[in-house]
Amino acid sequence: MDIKTATALRRLRLVSAPEAVSFIVLLVCSVLKRTTDFNAVPVMGAIHGVLFILYVLFWADAWNKAKWSLGTAALYFVLSVLPTGGFFAERKLRREAEDAVIAARARKEGIVNA
Repeated sequence: MDIKTATALRRLRLVSAPEAVSFIVLLVCSVLKRTTDFNAVPVMGAIHGVLFILYVLFWADAWNKAKWSLGTAALYFVLSVLPTGGFFAERKLRREAEDAVIAARARKEGIVNA
């Protein structure tokens, strides 16, 4: 994996969890808006909107650089629209990065020719 691909995947991973948290907080704020006088939806909506746009931009960049299949790209996009999907995306991306590091070390040490 080259440095540009690793960077694209890292950016996507780093925005996944905050995007998921903002989605959950936005849902809580929506419920509170309907049940109490507390209304933080405009603020949380803006924060979540910015994080979602960043996620989609980083997703498109990672898809382009990592040469994902359509199924993999679709999976990461679907995870972005599920309330806790960002946590799963972050975990999957972290594992993918760790596997790439292990494979690179193995190639460097001459253990494998992959």
